[in-house]
Amino acid sequence: MLSLLVFIVIAVGLDLMIRNAIRDNIFRETQRVATDWIASMKPGRPPDATPTTEVNLLQLVDSRGRVVAASPAVAGKPPLSTVRPPYDDRILHLTECSHSGCVMLTANRVSPQEARFVWGGDSHIVYAGKAEPSAVASHILEVSTLTAALLATVFTTWMIWSLVGRTLRPVEAIRARMSEISVSDLSLRVPEPACDDEIGQLARTANQTLSRLEEAVEQQRHFASIVSHELKTPVTGLQTQLEEAVLYPDDVDQRKVIQAGLATTERLRALIDNILIFARIRTVAPEPPEPVDLGALVQEELITTTRPVPVHTQVKSNVTVLGNPVQLTEVLNNLVVNAQRHAATSVEVSAERKDGQAVVTVSDDGDGIAPEDRERVFQPFTRLDGGQRKDPTGSGLGLAISRAIVAAHDGTLEIENSPRGARFVLRLPLRAPGTTDSEV
Repeated sequence: MLSLLVFIVIAVGLDLMIRNAIRDNIFRETQRVATDWIASMKPGRPPDATPTTEVNLLQLVDSRGRVVAASPAVAGKPPLSTVRPPYDDRILHLTECSHSGCVMLTANRVSPQEARFVWGGDSHIVYAGKAEPSAVASHILEVSTLTAALLATVFTTWMIWSLVGRTLRPVEAIRARMSEISVSDLSLRVPEPACDDEIGQLARTANQTLSRLEEAVEQQRHFASIVSHELKTPVTGLQTQLEEAVLYPDDVDQRKVIQAGLATTERLRALIDNILIFARIRTVAPEPPEPVDLGALVQEELITTTRPVPVHTQVKSNVTVLGNPVQLTEVLNNLVVNAQRHAATSVEVSAERKDGQAVVTVSDDGDGIAPEDRERVFQPFTRLDGGQRKDPTGSGLGLAISRAIVAAHDGTLEIENSPRGARFVLRLPLRAPGTTDSEV
């Protein structure tokens, strides 16, 4: 509808422009012919009224309205018009209509000087004209422009429909596929158009988002199943102990049952706290970072008294990063406590700047970790046989929490080769030189 309105407005404007152009050209020609005819008139003889152009209607009318000379096309006919231009506006453009049709003409009053020279001062009027063209006289021009407007509207509508349809077909395919995707099945992907336009980029971005979402949901399901298993074991044990105390009150030491129950609930509390910490790190937006001196954390904040294994620290240079000091302290303490648990005689902790990064190394002289287990120990609730023997009450979340914190700080936490024992290496981006606290 809008395109039709626009093309109708264009058609009307075009029609008026063409009509005015035709009229202007005709009146310009009739005025020229009238002027040239007046210039050719001489006193004492009638002017030659033979037309030399398409302007074939010529008449010379005296002051009494009599036709003095005329071209063959209007010979013997009355004046073409009764309009007589005034002296102050000697040239008029007219359209005169009768039963035989319309005539476009110019009425030119001869100037007083020319009238005195030719007719002794008697004023004369020259009419020069031609039949009105059919394009102006009829409605053929309006019909043509409106027909063109309708055809243009139909063509434009078809083009828009075709282009929009071709453009929206991939969108409809994406919408249909997205409606099929549910939380229970995130393996489906939207079709990707071959072209690299905005819709193709949208489809690829949607598939990348779906892949990340599927991976996150799978991790969440796996984590939930592990959590349920880890919580179910102590809860079941606690329930069994309490049921025995209720069913066999005379055969069970109530004090031991209560002490065992308290130990189990304490383990549950610690396990739930670690689960909440792990989930919060993975899902909650991080707090604004602040400058953290890792050297100061290594020398002042480490927990080194949980086991009778000495911890030797060494800070080789100023090591400042951007991050959360509480979380980074927790990472370092987790690594040191883990190293003390497995060390034979000592633990070494160092902090330095290397290759544009802050590098903290925690090494022990224990049995070490087999290469095939070095990634597995960072998985939630993963506990190797040696770790279970040395710390039966552990949750298996310490290293997983540490890696999640480091990842949130755009760093890495890996286990690297060592001549003896395990060697944990923490790498974090250094604080940019010249950065002020207000820019953090």
